[in-house]
Amino acid sequence: MKKSDYFILTAAFLSFVFSVYLWFNNQQQEGLYVGIWVPSILAAGGYFKLISKQ
Repeated sequence: MKKSDYFILTAAFLSFVFSVYLWFNNQQQEGLYVGIWVPSILAAGGYFKLISKQ
């Protein structure tokens, strides 16, 4: 794994943790919104990883 892979995984994990934090602090709508960032971050990371191989 490269340094950029760790960056993408860290960003997705922090987004997940922030989403859970919001959910359990009675901000469910905001928690759901932040929660949908996780797959978007991972998908963008996978896309850029594929582009860099070409």
